[in-house]
Amino acid sequence: MMLWAFVGLMTIDPLMRAIDAAPWLVRPATAESRLETLLDRLRGKKLPVTIASSNGRIEAQEVDVAAKYSGRIAEMPVEEGDTVEAGQVIARLDDREYRAQLLGAQAEVLRAESALAEAEALIAQRDSETAVAEASYNRIVELFHSGHTSAQTLDERRGALKTAQAAQRAAIAAKAQARSSIAAAEAEVSRLNAVVGDMVITAPRRGRVQYKLARAGEVVAAGARIATLLDLTDVSMSLYLPATAAGRVAVGDEARIILDPAPDYVIPARVTFVSADAQFTPKAVETEEEREKLVFRVKIQIPRELLARFERQVKGGVRGVGYVRTDPAAAWPEQLQVKLPQ
Repeated sequence: MMLWAFVGLMTIDPLMRAIDAAPWLVRPATAESRLETLLDRLRGKKLPVTIASSNGRIEAQEVDVAAKYSGRIAEMPVEEGDTVEAGQVIARLDDREYRAQLLGAQAEVLRAESALAEAEALIAQRDSETAVAEASYNRIVELFHSGHTSAQTLDERRGALKTAQAAQRAAIAAKAQARSSIAAAEAEVSRLNAVVGDMVITAPRRGRVQYKLARAGEVVAAGARIATLLDLTDVSMSLYLPATAAGRVAVGDEARIILDPAPDYVIPARVTFVSADAQFTPKAVETEEEREKLVFRVKIQIPRELLARFERQVKGGVRGVGYVRTDPAAAWPEQLQVKLPQ
Protein backbone atom coordinates (compact mmCIF):
# COMPACT_ATOMS: atom_id res chain seq x y z
CA MET A 1 0.00 0.00 0.00
CA MET A 2 2.83 2.33 0.88
CA LEU A 3 4.46 1.38 -2.41
CA TRP A 4 1.38 2.44 -4.38
CA ALA A 5 1.18 5.71 -2.47
CA PHE A 6 4.81 6.35 -3.26
CA VAL A 7 4.24 5.63 -6.97
CA GLY A 8 1.22 7.96 -7.00
CA LEU A 9 3.23 10.70 -5.35
CA MET A 10 6.06 10.23 -7.83
CA THR A 11 3.52 10.47 -10.70
CA ILE A 12 1.64 13.55 -9.52
CA ASP A 13 4.59 15.54 -8.22
CA PRO A 14 6.34 15.99 -11.64
CA LEU A 15 2.98 16.96 -13.13
CA MET A 16 2.49 19.64 -10.48
CA ARG A 17 6.00 20.94 -11.09
CA ALA A 18 5.20 21.10 -14.80
CA ILE A 19 2.11 23.15 -14.00
CA ASP A 20 4.10 25.56 -11.84
CA ALA A 21 6.72 25.96 -14.58
CA ALA A 22 4.11 26.53 -17.30
CA PRO A 23 1.08 28.25 -15.76
CA TRP A 24 -0.33 29.03 -19.19
CA LEU A 25 -1.35 25.36 -19.44
CA VAL A 26 -4.02 25.93 -16.79
CA ARG A 27 -7.43 27.51 -17.27
CA PRO A 28 -8.65 30.29 -14.95
CA ALA A 29 -9.02 28.87 -11.46
CA THR A 30 -12.35 27.30 -10.52
CA ALA A 31 -13.45 25.35 -7.44
CA GLU A 32 -11.38 22.44 -8.76
CA SER A 33 -7.71 22.04 -8.04
CA ARG A 34 -5.06 22.98 -10.57
CA LEU A 35 -4.47 19.32 -11.31
CA GLU A 36 -8.17 18.69 -11.98
CA THR A 37 -8.27 21.76 -14.21
CA LEU A 38 -5.31 20.50 -16.23
CA LEU A 39 -6.83 17.03 -16.59
CA ASP A 40 -10.11 18.66 -17.63
CA ARG A 41 -8.25 20.61 -20.35
CA LEU A 42 -6.27 17.62 -21.62
CA ARG A 43 -9.00 14.97 -21.52
CA GLY A 44 -12.18 17.02 -21.92
CA LYS A 45 -14.02 14.96 -19.29
CA LYS A 46 -15.99 17.93 -18.01
CA LEU A 47 -17.46 18.95 -21.37
CA PRO A 48 -21.19 18.34 -21.79
CA VAL A 49 -22.37 16.08 -24.61
CA THR A 50 -23.59 19.15 -26.51
CA ILE A 51 -19.99 20.38 -26.94
CA ALA A 52 -17.63 18.78 -29.48
CA SER A 53 -13.95 19.67 -29.40
CA SER A 54 -10.75 19.12 -31.33
CA ASN A 55 -7.29 20.58 -31.28
CA GLY A 56 -6.19 22.69 -34.22
CA ARG A 57 -4.16 25.65 -35.38
CA ILE A 58 -5.06 29.20 -36.22
CA GLU A 59 -5.13 29.63 -39.99
CA ALA A 60 -4.89 33.12 -41.45
CA GLN A 61 -5.49 33.37 -45.18
CA GLU A 62 -2.29 34.16 -47.07
CA VAL A 63 -2.42 36.34 -50.18
CA ASP A 64 0.46 36.28 -52.66
CA VAL A 65 1.42 39.59 -54.28
CA ALA A 66 3.06 39.07 -57.68
CA ALA A 67 4.55 41.12 -60.50
CA LYS A 68 2.41 41.09 -63.63
CA TYR A 69 5.37 42.01 -65.86
CA SER A 70 9.07 41.34 -65.66
CA GLY A 71 11.42 44.07 -64.55
CA ARG A 72 13.92 45.29 -62.01
CA ILE A 73 12.58 46.30 -58.60
CA ALA A 74 13.32 50.00 -58.18
CA GLU A 75 11.78 50.34 -54.73
CA MET A 76 10.15 48.14 -52.10
CA PRO A 77 8.97 50.42 -49.29
CA VAL A 78 7.50 47.76 -46.96
CA GLU A 79 9.04 45.44 -44.40
CA GLU A 80 7.92 42.15 -42.93
CA GLY A 81 5.43 42.80 -40.15
CA ASP A 82 4.11 46.04 -41.66
CA THR A 83 0.33 46.44 -41.87
CA VAL A 84 -0.70 47.71 -45.30
CA GLU A 85 -3.98 49.05 -46.62
CA ALA A 86 -5.64 47.99 -49.88
CA GLY A 87 -3.95 49.90 -52.70
CA GLN A 88 -0.81 50.70 -50.71
CA VAL A 89 2.43 50.39 -52.68
CA ILE A 90 4.31 47.14 -52.08
CA ALA A 91 6.94 47.63 -54.80
CA ARG A 92 7.78 49.73 -57.85
CA LEU A 93 9.44 48.23 -60.91
CA ASP A 94 11.68 50.19 -63.27
CA ASP A 95 9.26 51.45 -65.93
CA ARG A 96 11.54 53.61 -68.10
CA GLU A 97 11.41 51.26 -71.08
CA TYR A 98 7.61 51.17 -71.06
CA ARG A 99 7.38 54.94 -70.63
CA ALA A 100 9.54 55.38 -73.75
CA GLN A 101 7.21 53.05 -75.65
CA LEU A 102 4.27 55.05 -74.33
CA LEU A 103 5.73 58.29 -75.71
CA GLY A 104 6.15 56.59 -79.10
CA ALA A 105 2.54 55.40 -79.07
CA GLN A 106 1.29 58.87 -78.14
CA ALA A 107 3.29 60.33 -81.06
CA GLU A 108 1.70 57.74 -83.34
CA VAL A 109 -1.74 58.93 -82.23
CA LEU A 110 -0.80 62.49 -83.22
CA ARG A 111 0.44 61.31 -86.64
CA ALA A 112 -2.75 59.36 -87.24
CA GLU A 113 -4.88 62.35 -86.24
CA SER A 114 -2.91 64.54 -88.65
CA ALA A 115 -3.46 61.97 -91.41
CA LEU A 116 -7.18 62.03 -90.64
CA ALA A 117 -7.31 65.81 -90.96
CA GLU A 118 -5.49 65.60 -94.31
CA ALA A 119 -7.87 62.89 -95.52
CA GLU A 120 -10.90 64.98 -94.58
CA ALA A 121 -9.49 68.01 -96.43
CA LEU A 122 -8.73 65.83 -99.45
CA ILE A 123 -12.27 64.44 -99.41
CA ALA A 124 -13.67 67.98 -99.53
CA GLN A 125 -11.42 68.72 -102.52
CA ARG A 126 -12.36 65.47 -104.28
CA ASP A 127 -16.05 66.10 -103.65
CA SER A 128 -15.74 69.49 -105.33
CA GLU A 129 -13.81 68.06 -108.28
CA THR A 130 -16.35 65.26 -108.69
CA ALA A 131 -19.24 67.73 -108.65
CA VAL A 132 -17.58 69.86 -111.37
CA ALA A 133 -16.79 66.79 -113.49
CA GLU A 134 -20.34 65.49 -113.12
CA ALA A 135 -21.91 68.84 -114.12
CA SER A 136 -19.58 69.10 -117.12
CA TYR A 137 -20.42 65.56 -118.19
CA ASN A 138 -24.18 66.21 -117.93
CA ARG A 139 -23.89 69.30 -120.14
CA ILE A 140 -21.89 67.37 -122.76
CA VAL A 141 -24.51 64.62 -122.76
CA GLU A 142 -27.23 67.17 -123.60
CA LEU A 143 -25.08 68.74 -126.34
CA PHE A 144 -24.28 65.33 -127.76
CA HIS A 145 -27.94 64.37 -127.97
CA SER A 146 -28.75 67.68 -129.70
CA GLY A 147 -25.88 67.13 -132.15
CA HIS A 148 -23.77 70.06 -131.01
CA THR A 149 -20.71 68.05 -129.83
CA SER A 150 -18.77 64.99 -130.86
CA ALA A 151 -18.65 61.54 -129.34
CA GLN A 152 -14.95 62.06 -128.59
CA THR A 153 -15.74 65.02 -126.36
CA LEU A 154 -18.42 62.98 -124.61
CA ASP A 155 -15.91 60.17 -123.96
CA GLU A 156 -13.36 62.64 -122.59
CA ARG A 157 -15.85 64.13 -120.12
CA ARG A 158 -17.01 60.65 -119.09
CA GLY A 159 -13.39 59.67 -118.39
CA ALA A 160 -12.81 62.86 -116.40
CA LEU A 161 -15.88 62.10 -114.26
CA LYS A 162 -14.71 58.54 -113.57
CA THR A 163 -11.27 59.81 -112.61
CA ALA A 164 -12.77 62.32 -110.20
CA GLN A 165 -15.01 59.67 -108.66
CA ALA A 166 -12.06 57.29 -108.22
CA ALA A 167 -10.07 60.04 -106.50
CA GLN A 168 -13.05 60.70 -104.26
CA ARG A 169 -13.26 57.02 -103.23
CA ALA A 170 -9.52 56.97 -102.54
CA ALA A 171 -9.86 59.98 -100.26
CA ILE A 172 -12.71 58.31 -98.37
CA ALA A 173 -10.60 55.15 -97.99
CA ALA A 174 -7.69 57.25 -96.71
CA LYS A 175 -9.98 58.76 -94.08
CA ALA A 176 -11.11 55.30 -92.95
CA GLN A 177 -7.47 54.19 -92.76
CA ALA A 178 -6.59 57.23 -90.67
CA ARG A 179 -9.43 56.47 -88.26
CA SER A 180 -8.24 52.88 -87.97
CA SER A 181 -4.68 54.06 -87.30
CA ILE A 182 -5.94 56.37 -84.57
CA ALA A 183 -7.87 53.54 -82.91
CA ALA A 184 -4.83 51.24 -83.04
CA ALA A 185 -2.51 53.92 -81.68
CA GLU A 186 -4.93 54.82 -78.89
CA ALA A 187 -5.28 51.14 -77.99
CA GLU A 188 -1.49 50.89 -77.74
CA VAL A 189 -1.43 53.99 -75.54
CA SER A 190 -4.06 52.44 -73.28
CA ARG A 191 -2.14 49.17 -73.09
CA LEU A 192 1.13 50.89 -72.24
CA ASN A 193 -0.60 53.09 -69.67
CA ALA A 194 -1.90 49.92 -68.05
CA VAL A 195 1.57 48.36 -68.15
CA VAL A 196 3.12 51.45 -66.55
CA GLY A 197 0.39 51.35 -63.91
CA ASP A 198 1.05 47.67 -63.25
CA MET A 199 4.72 48.40 -62.67
CA VAL A 200 3.53 49.85 -59.37
CA ILE A 201 2.54 46.76 -57.37
CA THR A 202 -0.05 47.43 -54.68
CA ALA A 203 -1.68 45.45 -51.89
CA PRO A 204 -4.92 43.82 -53.13
CA ARG A 205 -6.43 44.09 -49.65
CA ARG A 206 -5.64 45.14 -46.13
CA GLY A 207 -3.21 42.81 -44.39
CA ARG A 208 0.13 42.25 -42.75
CA VAL A 209 3.32 41.65 -44.73
CA GLN A 210 4.19 38.09 -43.77
CA TYR A 211 7.15 37.53 -46.11
CA LYS A 212 9.24 39.67 -48.45
CA LEU A 213 10.25 37.38 -51.29
CA ALA A 214 12.31 39.94 -53.26
CA ARG A 215 14.47 42.98 -52.63
CA ALA A 216 15.13 46.30 -54.38
CA GLY A 217 17.54 45.84 -57.28
CA GLU A 218 16.48 42.29 -58.08
CA VAL A 219 15.08 41.40 -61.51
CA VAL A 220 11.83 39.47 -61.29
CA ALA A 221 10.01 37.51 -63.98
CA ALA A 222 6.41 38.06 -65.00
CA GLY A 223 4.18 36.39 -62.43
CA ALA A 224 6.93 36.15 -59.80
CA ARG A 225 5.79 36.48 -56.19
CA ILE A 226 7.40 39.39 -54.38
CA ALA A 227 5.53 39.32 -51.05
CA THR A 228 2.98 37.37 -49.06
CA LEU A 229 0.29 39.15 -47.06
CA LEU A 230 -1.67 37.80 -44.13
CA ASP A 231 -5.35 38.64 -44.52
CA LEU A 232 -6.31 39.93 -41.08
CA THR A 233 -10.02 39.64 -41.86
CA ASP A 234 -10.01 35.89 -42.63
CA VAL A 235 -8.80 33.91 -39.60
CA SER A 236 -10.12 30.45 -38.79
CA MET A 237 -9.35 27.08 -37.23
CA SER A 238 -10.01 23.67 -38.77
CA LEU A 239 -11.34 21.01 -36.42
CA TYR A 240 -11.55 17.29 -37.20
CA LEU A 241 -14.61 15.73 -35.62
CA PRO A 242 -15.92 12.15 -35.72
CA ALA A 243 -19.13 11.46 -37.59
CA THR A 244 -21.19 11.34 -34.40
CA ALA A 245 -20.25 14.94 -33.62
CA ALA A 246 -19.94 16.31 -37.16
CA GLY A 247 -23.43 15.06 -38.01
CA ARG A 248 -24.88 17.40 -35.38
CA VAL A 249 -22.90 20.45 -36.52
CA ALA A 250 -24.35 22.95 -38.99
CA VAL A 251 -23.00 26.06 -40.66
CA GLY A 252 -23.75 29.03 -38.43
CA ASP A 253 -23.41 27.14 -35.14
CA GLU A 254 -21.59 28.94 -32.34
CA ALA A 255 -18.04 27.91 -31.49
CA ARG A 256 -15.24 28.83 -29.10
CA ILE A 257 -11.45 28.83 -29.36
CA ILE A 258 -8.89 28.65 -26.55
CA LEU A 259 -5.30 29.19 -27.65
CA ASP A 260 -2.42 27.43 -25.91
CA PRO A 261 -0.39 30.66 -25.40
CA ALA A 262 -3.44 32.44 -23.92
CA PRO A 263 -5.51 29.87 -21.99
CA ASP A 264 -7.19 32.55 -19.89
CA TYR A 265 -9.18 33.83 -22.85
CA VAL A 266 -12.11 32.28 -24.70
CA ILE A 267 -12.57 33.53 -28.27
CA PRO A 268 -16.00 33.42 -29.94
CA ALA A 269 -16.31 31.91 -33.43
CA ARG A 270 -18.86 30.42 -35.81
CA VAL A 271 -18.97 27.36 -38.03
CA THR A 272 -18.54 28.39 -41.67
CA PHE A 273 -17.89 25.01 -43.30
CA VAL A 274 -18.63 21.34 -42.65
CA SER A 275 -17.05 18.82 -44.99
CA ALA A 276 -19.39 16.39 -46.72
CA ASP A 277 -16.66 13.76 -47.07
CA ALA A 278 -14.84 11.84 -44.37
CA GLN A 279 -11.05 11.77 -44.32
CA PHE A 280 -8.23 10.44 -42.23
CA THR A 281 -7.17 12.83 -39.50
CA PRO A 282 -4.26 14.99 -40.75
CA LYS A 283 -0.74 14.36 -39.49
CA ALA A 284 -0.86 17.67 -37.63
CA VAL A 285 -3.08 16.01 -35.03
CA GLU A 286 -0.95 15.06 -32.06
CA THR A 287 -1.54 11.34 -31.46
CA GLU A 288 -1.17 8.43 -33.85
CA GLU A 289 -4.39 6.91 -32.51
CA GLU A 290 -6.34 10.02 -33.50
CA ARG A 291 -4.70 10.19 -36.94
CA GLU A 292 -5.99 6.73 -37.79
CA LYS A 293 -9.63 7.76 -37.36
CA LEU A 294 -11.97 8.87 -40.10
CA VAL A 295 -13.19 12.37 -39.36
CA PHE A 296 -14.95 15.35 -40.95
CA ARG A 297 -13.30 18.75 -41.27
CA VAL A 298 -15.20 21.59 -39.63
CA LYS A 299 -14.03 25.18 -40.12
CA ILE A 300 -14.75 27.76 -37.44
CA GLN A 301 -14.10 31.42 -38.17
CA ILE A 302 -13.41 34.35 -35.85
CA PRO A 303 -15.69 37.38 -36.47
CA ARG A 304 -14.12 40.15 -38.51
CA GLU A 305 -15.08 42.88 -36.07
CA LEU A 306 -13.22 41.01 -33.33
CA LEU A 307 -10.18 40.58 -35.56
CA ALA A 308 -10.19 44.32 -36.22
CA ARG A 309 -9.92 44.95 -32.47
CA PHE A 310 -7.04 42.53 -31.94
CA GLU A 311 -5.34 42.50 -35.33
CA ARG A 312 -1.88 43.03 -33.82
CA GLN A 313 -2.25 39.76 -31.94
CA VAL A 314 -3.33 37.76 -35.00
CA LYS A 315 -0.75 35.09 -35.86
CA GLY A 316 -1.05 32.02 -38.04
CA GLY A 317 -0.06 28.57 -36.83
CA VAL A 318 -0.86 29.12 -33.14
CA ARG A 319 -2.09 25.90 -31.51
CA GLY A 320 -5.27 25.66 -29.52
CA VAL A 321 -8.54 23.83 -28.99
CA GLY A 322 -11.77 24.54 -30.81
CA TYR A 323 -15.20 23.84 -29.33
CA VAL A 324 -18.48 23.59 -31.25
CA ARG A 325 -21.93 23.67 -29.66
CA THR A 326 -24.01 20.98 -31.35
CA ASP A 327 -27.29 22.00 -29.68
CA PRO A 328 -28.24 25.70 -30.14
CA ALA A 329 -30.58 25.45 -27.15
CA ALA A 330 -27.84 24.32 -24.78
CA ALA A 331 -25.89 26.80 -22.70
CA TRP A 332 -22.14 27.11 -22.89
CA PRO A 333 -20.39 25.79 -19.77
CA GLU A 334 -18.82 28.35 -17.48
CA GLN A 335 -15.26 27.64 -18.63
CA LEU A 336 -16.27 28.36 -22.25
CA GLN A 337 -18.02 31.67 -21.70
CA VAL A 338 -16.49 34.37 -23.92
CA LYS A 339 -13.61 36.12 -22.21
CA LEU A 340 -11.46 38.63 -24.08
CA PRO A 341 -8.60 40.95 -23.13
CA GLN A 342 -9.66 44.42 -22.08
